[in-house]
Amino acid sequence: MQKNKSFMKKLLVCASVLGSVLSFAQEKDTVNSKSIEEVIINKMVKKLDTESSNKMPISFIENPQVYSSIDRGILENQNIFTVDDAYRNVTGLQKMWNPTGRAGDGGSFFVLRGFPSQASTRNGMVAPVTSTIDAINVETLEFLKGPVGTLYGSTVASYGGLINRVTKKPQQDFFGAVSASAGSYNTYRATADINAPITKDLFFRVNTAYTNEGNFTKSNAGNQYTTFAPSLTWNVSNKVQLNVDYELFRNRVTANPYFFYLSPKTLNGIDNMKDLEKVAGLDYKESYTGKDLYMTARNSNIFGNAKWKITDNITSNTYINNSDSYSDGYNPYFSVAYDVASSSYNVARADQSTNDSKKSWFQIQQNFNFNYDFSNGMKNKTVAGFDYMRTTERLRYKYLNSNFDTVAASGADYSGMNASALSALYANSANFSTWDYLRDLNTYSGYISNLFSPIANLHIMAGLRYENNDYLGGISGPNTEKAFNQSAFSPKAGIVYEIVKDKFSVFGNYQNSFKSNGYYTSDVAGNTTLSDPERGNQFEGGFKASLFKNRFNATVSYYNIKVKNQLLYTGEFTPNFASVQQQAASTLSKGFELEVNAYLVKGFSLVGGLAYNDTVDESTDLRPTTAGSFWNANFNLAYQFVDGKVKGLGFGFGGNYASDNNVTGDFILPKYFVLNANAFYDAKKFRIGVKVDNFTNEHYWTGYSTANPQILANFLGTIAYKF
Repeated sequence: MQKNKSFMKKLLVCASVLGSVLSFAQEKDTVNSKSIEEVIINKMVKKLDTESSNKMPISFIENPQVYSSIDRGILENQNIFTVDDAYRNVTGLQKMWNPTGRAGDGGSFFVLRGFPSQASTRNGMVAPVTSTIDAINVETLEFLKGPVGTLYGSTVASYGGLINRVTKKPQQDFFGAVSASAGSYNTYRATADINAPITKDLFFRVNTAYTNEGNFTKSNAGNQYTTFAPSLTWNVSNKVQLNVDYELFRNRVTANPYFFYLSPKTLNGIDNMKDLEKVAGLDYKESYTGKDLYMTARNSNIFGNAKWKITDNITSNTYINNSDSYSDGYNPYFSVAYDVASSSYNVARADQSTNDSKKSWFQIQQNFNFNYDFSNGMKNKTVAGFDYMRTTERLRYKYLNSNFDTVAASGADYSGMNASALSALYANSANFSTWDYLRDLNTYSGYISNLFSPIANLHIMAGLRYENNDYLGGISGPNTEKAFNQSAFSPKAGIVYEIVKDKFSVFGNYQNSFKSNGYYTSDVAGNTTLSDPERGNQFEGGFKASLFKNRFNATVSYYNIKVKNQLLYTGEFTPNFASVQQQAASTLSKGFELEVNAYLVKGFSLVGGLAYNDTVDESTDLRPTTAGSFWNANFNLAYQFVDGKVKGLGFGFGGNYASDNNVTGDFILPKYFVLNANAFYDAKKFRIGVKVDNFTNEHYWTGYSTANPQILANFLGTIAYKF
């Protein structure tokens, strides 16, 4: 009851502030209706590629690849401050796992076209963030659909696609904004974005944010998120530009609940999370932990770019990038089971901590772009480049040799599992074990991609990558991993025909990715065999439309992705308990996507889509537990006044639907439909925004092989001053 009173108080205060602002709003505004309308179109509708994702500029209509994008204007209108929340605007993308913060792979997991994916690149270079990603430094989020091995290689993207963050860049004019936010679960936030030209050719910009918040299972958690992102651009001459930027994310967070090993066999026949709540009494709002079980996560990215316009047709881009991830702290997790003797459901509590874990990526990339326009509409665009990347893992996990304890699923005192108790257990080496990953990998690549337009309406794309993975060997727990050197080619092809020039096109593509799995145990005697590269091949076709002066953009496509040479567990073991495998598995993923971005009525915009995916593990004829839901849909409707006394006032309403998700083969995370709403007032010198996410208080779970409860109804109000 107290939480509801606090929530309503915040809502009434922000509504009052917004009403006061509107009452004093003047009919005359410094921004005219036409420019406001153009801003709305740019934010909500236009679909233009950037060089960072395709490594060369290609317009939406002539690109044979399917992609989605989110402009920072959408984030501002929806009052979104994390990249995770921004993903709800992407057709066919479904969140599966909350970030854990642990180095290497601790970022959020998502499903694209039936395959797990993570946000792995920044400005086209490898830069995973292994914790919650603050959106303060985001200009655009880009989502390339399907295998993208030709341009990005085997170590970056999944077979389902690639998520790329494009960061804010310094500009030549002085401007800035500072903001303050407050909301549900003791959320408080402050941000600053300041752009300051130092000279006429040297520009500086800094983005920074600090957030302190609880969560719906522990409102007093005091989770802390700090982001600091300075950047510098120097126009050395009219042909040479240097860019340097840095990102630091430092988070201290207590984990949301993660439930593993869910099965009707151990749950007295219960096969879904809804019934586990209703029948077993599992408490959706309970953290099942005590105090101070924090994970400290740190990510830093250093990025340098030298751009040289050699001639009017040839450009050189040299990139140097270093990305580091670090983690240290607790990572509790749980399982639920039915106890026959007591006729009750219990939660077993355990922990897997990380101990000074580190993973880093160092990358050097050189690209040459060739852009030629010929007579009669003929033109050609080419990117040719090479890439070196070194991946270094120094990961250490600590885990208790047995469960911490077992408690009742509801009504018990859960405070006993806390930092003091776990620290005391970890002080005695007899209580825990460690598992280290010590690995080094050098990757050398060369690639070329070409888009040829023999006539104005026809575009033909072809590309090829050669990649060499030189694994120097390593350690995985007690096991020594053999060094290997393996190479592979990755081709791609595509064709676009513009049925109506610049407005309506039909397209098709072939895309490829691959993966080196190294050595595997191939028989019960313990012999090992170097696996062939695992390969994913996609064939896709569809239509694109860009109508009414870019006010309506749409893509509809059907895809078929076949992954071969995957490793398959045989169920046999060596005398040392190593699992025997065969390279005999394959996965087939097929489906369709419809995405629409529209601005057809003055002030009114729509972003939405529908996706269906059918993924099958062909060795078992079952859907993989990592494939997500069959159906996903998203929409956001927004209206903004572009003239009159309330010019700049806007409202938004949106939602996400997902069908049942089978996460363990026989256990289901039920379908959900989550609704969100927002309002804002944008003037020249200030901006006020309010939002309510999940306003129907939907209980919904995400996960693959796990179940993670998602945030309930939550409110956020923001006031920003612009200068």
